[in-house]
Amino acid sequence: MTESQLNSKGWGEKWPAPAKLNLMLRIIGRRPDGYHLLQTVFRIIDLCDWIRFSPAEDGKVRLRNPIPGVSESDDLTVRAANLLKEYTGSREGVWIEIEKNLPMGGGLGGGSSDAATTLLVLNKLWGLNLSLETLMELGLRLGADVPVFVFGRTSWAEGVGEKLTEVSVPGRWVVVIKPDCHVNTKQIFLANGLTRNSKPIKMTDFLAGDARNDCLSVVSELYPPIVKAIHALSEFGEAKLTGTGACVFAEFDSEDAAKCAYSGLIEEWMVYLAKEVDKSPLHVKLEQGVF
Repeated sequence: MTESQLNSKGWGEKWPAPAKLNLMLRIIGRRPDGYHLLQTVFRIIDLCDWIRFSPAEDGKVRLRNPIPGVSESDDLTVRAANLLKEYTGSREGVWIEIEKNLPMGGGLGGGSSDAATTLLVLNKLWGLNLSLETLMELGLRLGADVPVFVFGRTSWAEGVGEKLTEVSVPGRWVVVIKPDCHVNTKQIFLANGLTRNSKPIKMTDFLAGDARNDCLSVVSELYPPIVKAIHALSEFGEAKLTGTGACVFAEFDSEDAAKCAYSGLIEEWMVYLAKEVDKSPLHVKLEQGVF
C-alpha cells in the first residue's frame, strides 16, 4: 500500500450518494454549443446509493459490481476516479463497490451523485487536498448535475446547472414514484415542442410559489406512464416532475401524511419515502472526522 492508503481510515466505509429533486425547472435559453440555460432548485433528499472504496495496489480503477448494460469505462464512478488521477498525476488505484438503491433513468441524479461521492471521498483517501471549487469544476466535466452533489447543499442553480447559490427551503417529507419507463433526457431537450424561452425569475419568485417545470408537457406527451403516475400521486398531494423525469414526487408537511400516501401507492408503484435535507448526508459524514 502507498502511504496515503495506510494513513487513511476511510477505506471500507460505506459512503452515501444521495438523490436530488428539482423543485422547479425553467429553460431560459440555449448556448451556441446546444446546451440549455436553466434555472432550477436542487433539493437533496436522504434516499441514497452507498459506495465502498478499497485500495488497489496495481494503481488501476475498477468496479467490484459493474451495472448490467453499462461498460466499466463508461461508469461515472470509474470516470470520476480516473479524472482525479489524470488531473493530479496520482498513481493510486481503487476498487469501487456500489450499492445501487436509486433508480436509473429516474431524474434523481443517481449516477451524478455516485460520481460526486467518488470525487469527494477519493480526494480524502488519496490525500489529494483539492478544494471544493476544483472538485466542482472537475465534476462539471462528468455531467451538469455532478457539481451540486459536490457542493452538497440545497441550491438555486443557473447556467447549465453549475452556477450554484445555497438557498433555504423548509424541510418536508417526500413521496417519489418511479414509473415503469426510462426517460431519454437528450430526446426531451431536442423536442420541437420544448419551451426554451421562459422568462427568468428571481429566487424570491420561486419561494413565493413559482415552481413550474418546463419539461412537463413534452415528457407527458412522450411517456404515458408518467402521466398515470402523476394522476395517482395527485390523490395525495401536488405531484411534480423532477427534472426530465421519469420520477414524480409530492411534498408533505408531516411524516404521517407522507406515510399515508406511501401506503396507498406501494401496491401498484415503485415508490420511495424520503425526507428533504439542507446538507448532503455525504458532507455530514465527511465532517464527522472519519479521516
